[in-house]
Amino acid sequence: MVNTNVFTGADGSISLAAPSGAEGEAAQGILEANELLTVGRVQDVHVEVFSDVKAFHEIGQRYAAELRPGNVTIKGTIGRAYINGAMIKLLLGEAAESRPAASWTQPSFNITLMLQNAALPDIRNTVTLHQAKIDHWVYAMPEDDFVLEKVGFQALYLTVADEG
Repeated sequence: MVNTNVFTGADGSISLAAPSGAEGEAAQGILEANELLTVGRVQDVHVEVFSDVKAFHEIGQRYAAELRPGNVTIKGTIGRAYINGAMIKLLLGEAAESRPAASWTQPSFNITLMLQNAALPDIRNTVTLHQAKIDHWVYAMPEDDFVLEKVGFQALYLTVADEG
């Protein structure tokens, strides 16, 4: 059955999980230490998928003769009201606590975005971003509004699951 219902941000939740490998192990320690398996107090979550489609134009023709698929890029942002260092640690790994003497492992993790309306519990939409890495972190301290951090991320690939 195809979902024909609408969701709001109140229907959403975000969870993080560590994949296998050295980068996943680096993330696992941070996720557990900061109780970040379920991410709370988020707003303005954006996920963008870009496909670098290239048009082939023949000489003398105004319309493209062929569209060729190119590289796919997955990126996005998450705004968060908990300011506890967890996100900056996911960006910098061990370099968030001190300056490492050499190169270090940047943590990698999976982000799962789930939408589920409490009134319709059998209908669920899940997007999982695999092997994501934070590529930038912004800390905003406005004069008369909530203090927020915003992280940008990139992911290797994503999967989608619709249930219900």
